[in-house]
Order: sequence, then structure tokens, then C-alpha cells
Amino acid sequence: MLAIDNINVYYGNIHAIQGVSLTVDEGEIVTIIGANGAGKTTILKTIVGLLRSKTGSIRLAGEDIAAISTAAIVQRGIVLVPEGRRVFPRLSVADNLILGAYARKDKEVKQDLDRVYHMFPRLAERKKQAAGTLSGGEQQMVAMGRGLMSKPRVLLLDEPSMGLAPLLVRQIFETIVDINEMGTTILLVEQNAHMALSIAHRGYVLETGTVALTGAAADLADNEQVRSAYLGE
Repeated sequence: MLAIDNINVYYGNIHAIQGVSLTVDEGEIVTIIGANGAGKTTILKTIVGLLRSKTGSIRLAGEDIAAISTAAIVQRGIVLVPEGRRVFPRLSVADNLILGAYARKDKEVKQDLDRVYHMFPRLAERKKQAAGTLSGGEQQMVAMGRGLMSKPRVLLLDEPSMGLAPLLVRQIFETIVDINEMGTTILLVEQNAHMALSIAHRGYVLETGTVALTGAAADLADNEQVRSAYLGE
């Protein structure tokens, strides 16, 4: 469904992403793991057009989307849930969620809003509350719910567990699996490599802007290099 081929991304003179290629097939959860500064977030930003690659292609269902606007990419079905949640703090939970559907023209927005509330009952309880007053875990629920309101074909998740307590981390990852089982393809960037590999089908290990390893998630979790560098074993 999503195919990235030989992208090269720069920050000024810094060559941040160096010839990276990866694929995400329909129905998969694919994870990108790696150290801070490896380029994981840069890849996601490039996919949605916030950054541009000097070379290569980014294709969604065969269409090259590398040169189109971020708004057009969202309309085609790729949605980024950014690192750090980025909720609109003064708006209510409900308004944050509805903003996720800004580009939609279908008549199923209310139905999908109800689905988000069913998935995240805490948000239903706090729908009138300002999003900035929520806990970190609740704000992550808002961010993910807002992304789902765009009705994505591919959902990009950037560090969804960052700053959360272990119990909330487990809940967030269980929700990611639920979202995938309901038909959404997921590309997951995550520092918690153990959790990411436990739910993903396949993974890529990124080191200083290049793909160092790729394979089935279970194989990566058993790889001695990965276990030593990213799983603390």
C-alpha cells in the first residue's frame, strides 16, 4: 500500500535520511525503531509532505505522492499522529476530534465520532473538557482519536508511548492493535522497541539515517544486535 524508495532528506547540509526504502502492505503494522536522532520522525514527516526528499519516490497504492501538498496527502488517506500529542489545548475534546474530520465530505463523521468514544470511553466522559487540562495519556487518546477521525487508510504514529506510565503504555498499544484489526494499516515509530516489536508484523531498524536491519518483528526481537542495542538485554 505504501512504498518508499530511495529517499534522501536534508536539514541544510545535514544528510538526515540516506537512501531509505521501505514498504507497508495493506493491513500490516510496520514499526521503525532506532535511537534518538536516527531519523525516524523525519521519515514520517517526509511521507506526509512536511519535509521533501531530494530523490526517490513515495507511493500510496501506486500513486507517487512525493510532490503533492500535505492537505492532499491527508485527503488520499495518510494521517500523522505527531510526537508530543499536539492537541489544541483550549478547545474541547469533542472539538479536537471533529477537527480531525475537516477534509471529509461524507456523512459518516458522527458515526466515526461515536466509534472513537467507544474506543476511548475516557474521552466520552470528558468531551466538553479543554484538551489542555487532560493527562498525558488522555491527550494521547485525543491525538489518536483525531487521527482516526480523518478516516485514514494508513495511520502514522510517532512515539505514542512517550512520557506515559507503563499501564497507559500497554493500553495505548492494545488500542493500536484494535485499530489495525478494524482495517487500518499502521506505520509506527516508537522508542519502546520491545512493545513495538511485540505488536508489529515487520520492522525496520534505523541507524543514523540508514536502514541497518529489516525483517519480521519476531526475528528482529530475537536478533542479538537488536536485543543488545534496543531491548536492553
